[in-house]
Amino acid sequence: MDADPNLTFYFKNFGKGSNFESQLALFGDAKVGRDNFSVQISGSGVSTAGRFVCKKPLNLVHEKSRKMVSFSNYFAFSMSGVNGDGLAFVMLPSQFPLSVFDGGEMGFLGERKMKFLAVEFDTFKNEKHGDLNGNHVGIDVGSPVSVKVSNVSSINLVLNGGEKLQAWIDYEASSKRFEVRLSKFGESRPLHPLLTYSIDLSKMWGDENVVVGLSSSSANASQKISVHSWSFKARIMPQWMHSQPLDPLHFVGKEEEMKVRKRSDCTLRVLSALVLGTGCGALGAFLVLLLWTILGDRRPIVPEEFAVQQPKELGYKKFDVCVDKTVEDGKV
Repeated sequence: MDADPNLTFYFKNFGKGSNFESQLALFGDAKVGRDNFSVQISGSGVSTAGRFVCKKPLNLVHEKSRKMVSFSNYFAFSMSGVNGDGLAFVMLPSQFPLSVFDGGEMGFLGERKMKFLAVEFDTFKNEKHGDLNGNHVGIDVGSPVSVKVSNVSSINLVLNGGEKLQAWIDYEASSKRFEVRLSKFGESRPLHPLLTYSIDLSKMWGDENVVVGLSSSSANASQKISVHSWSFKARIMPQWMHSQPLDPLHFVGKEEEMKVRKRSDCTLRVLSALVLGTGCGALGAFLVLLLWTILGDRRPIVPEEFAVQQPKELGYKKFDVCVDKTVEDGKV
């Protein structure tokens, strides 16, 4: 089957109406659960193992455009209260014999040497691999010894507590960032990842096709592991996100030209500033004079009854005064 760089599937449950068999396949002890809505990857017996994988392989480098591929993976699961190998999200070579089980850890780690990437939700402390405890999540690259590990107890969760949990596993090709998140089922996606790891999957796999799936082994315990929903979405990284390297020799012969341009640009900026400043000053002066002229021609307007009266000219006549002789002499 041809690889798909835009591989996408979504199954809210695995009931009869989901038609999940069209895209997903069950191997080993994996089977649809008694509730007819979940897939039981490992059974209730001792040393059971199963795989739940996507039939169509994934290519992390688009064959034609050579663009890198990112992906987002989500699934809800639950584990019974026994310390088995737990559950793992795996990326395996497409040539891996999916129907063959050799008693290896997590359902695929036997004596066979191969390239793989896994996120283990481990409930067994394996001293041989330096496991942190019996309640941890780890990122494994080509080895059962985790390159990055986190204690699930730090976020107040128990992997094999029997309750539904949900996991988000994301890879961003542009930043080469691999992230793992975990929470109780029904809660929102955590803002901060439980684990982060820097890895270039395009270099790890190259043009090789990869199978994605969920794998489990109960080891020497009878751990029941169920998957309740699963979705996966791959996407090609947009062209604008690719960074183009600069050629340092491109600028060697143009150093002087760049200096001249810088000086010319500086001179032009100074001249432009002067012209702009002069123009603004002239415009300001013109506006001031215009306002002065308009305001200077105004006269105060008052009611007619309060107007200042102009002085009137008064007429006069000349007349003679006669005085009695006795009065003149002071006699009455």
